[in-house]
Amino acid sequence: MKARRGAPSLLLVGALAALGWAAAAADAEERATATFAGGCFWCMQPPFEKLEGVLSTTVGYTGGHTRNPTYEEVSAGGTGHAESVEIVYDPGKIGYAKLLDVFWHNVDPLTPEAQFCDHGHQYRTAIFYHDDTQRRLAEESKQRLAQRFGRPIATEIVAATTFYPAEEYHQRYHEKNPVRYKFYRWNCGRDARLKELWGDAAPAAEAETMPRKGWNAVTFKKPDDATLAKSLTSMQYKVTQHEGTEPPFQNEYWDNHRPGIYVDVVSGEPVFSSLDKYESGTGWPSFTRPLELGNIREREDRR
Repeated sequence: MKARRGAPSLLLVGALAALGWAAAAADAEERATATFAGGCFWCMQPPFEKLEGVLSTTVGYTGGHTRNPTYEEVSAGGTGHAESVEIVYDPGKIGYAKLLDVFWHNVDPLTPEAQFCDHGHQYRTAIFYHDDTQRRLAEESKQRLAQRFGRPIATEIVAATTFYPAEEYHQRYHEKNPVRYKFYRWNCGRDARLKELWGDAAPAAEAETMPRKGWNAVTFKKPDDATLAKSLTSMQYKVTQHEGTEPPFQNEYWDNHRPGIYVDVVSGEPVFSSLDKYESGTGWPSFTRPLELGNIREREDRR
């Protein structure tokens, strides 16, 4: 009788174990992964993260031949990886076709080996498929785009390989550094090019708070000396044209605490962010770093 009483318990345990396994399998079936490369990965995380059915987004590197690459290695262009975004989603709530549509409308599919102001193999556009269905849908959508634009699509479609998450400071960069992110996006011409390509179907410009007019490296022409002498204050003219120095503690911005971007008074070129301003005690506005390192040239001044 003891053995007979034990048998139902054994069956019950077995049934619960089977139910637990089935539930886990069902959960696994409701998670799928999509991987895209669309140039700078800072700009590819925001379009996907708020879509209903998207469970998580991670920026990183894939498609290369180096294990555990760093941002510096990928940026140098020697690892073969592309800056990418990995999306985990619930296929019961959002389909892969929708993710493809969002991807296409956030990239320039006509330009090979580059995206907007970023050039190099690491900034190529690519769709990394995880199964045959994703591959088929990606190829069909690429064919439709070729017909729409009337020219070949540069985006490659290849099998997904190991995805390496990027360093933590790159994750959700648009939230951690909103001013710097918007400046980069605006300065890179991303939204302007997307509008040119997609018209009314282009995503809403994320950098719309940046100035519409001002610095343009291509079209800027320095005014002649007479014009500058009239348009600048005497101190601005002395500092910018004759290597003068503002007096400490008696200048416009040394004690300025308003948020914003500091620009060159002559060209309008954005140079520093208020996020990087600190109290140096010198009486002059001081910053820990410029918006772009390449925009600043240092030289010793003993005047």
